[in-house]
Amino acid sequence: MTDSLVIAGRTFQSRLIVGTGKYKSTEETELALDAAGAEIITVALRRVDLKDKSSGSLMSLLTRRKDWTLLPNTAGCYTADEAVRTLRLARELGIASLVKLEVIGDPKTLYPDNEQTLEAARTLIKEGFTVLPYCIDDPIVCRKLEDLGCAAVMPLAAPIGSGLGIRNPHNLAIILEHAKVPVIVDAGVGTASDAAIAMELGCHGVLMNTAIAHAKDPVLMATAMKEAVSSGRKAFLAGRMAKSRYANASSPSAGVLGAGVIE
Repeated sequence: MTDSLVIAGRTFQSRLIVGTGKYKSTEETELALDAAGAEIITVALRRVDLKDKSSGSLMSLLTRRKDWTLLPNTAGCYTADEAVRTLRLARELGIASLVKLEVIGDPKTLYPDNEQTLEAARTLIKEGFTVLPYCIDDPIVCRKLEDLGCAAVMPLAAPIGSGLGIRNPHNLAIILEHAKVPVIVDAGVGTASDAAIAMELGCHGVLMNTAIAHAKDPVLMATAMKEAVSSGRKAFLAGRMAKSRYANASSPSAGVLGAGVIE
């Protein structure tokens, strides 16, 4: 069975998107990304020297690995103008075929600023960017972003880097019910079961960084996340059994000798 993630007409086999920050070294970064089997790799433009392609630098790794699709993001931007200018720079450097829009509204929670995100998305889409916006798990905001022409919506599961897991599955379910573009959970995943839950809900993908990079064994955790995303997707496609208030015998009694006989 072919089951690919399609974003703006581009097809990917992996539904796990992985970040490049917070690892101990460039070598560990590459090992973890390979273990995750990720095809889309996100990089924070404001936290990396984009011109440093010297041996051992992150950019040397990202430019060497032609099998990865780079997803530059605007982490650290607090206004629409900052985000737009940052992504224009990425396009000038030739690394902005897909972009992750992130406009933060509060430095403590790192929650997104809805108004600034919508404003930036509107400008970027007019300029021909393929925009994947990080947003609050608000069905209305997701609908507005989709209406603007975003190629996907990326609601948070919990605050960035918190590892709290899926805090509001109900909202995600509503977003999924109405969205006509991929819904990718972004932020808050802490362990493999969180990723599996997101996929079982019907999300089309999961983006994570800290959950892998801050694990005691990042490479092993990356493998776990890969398997969780895959199994969660399969469970969603298979369709779970209906929940029941009472027990339902595993073995049917119909036709069994003595069934229903009371002595």
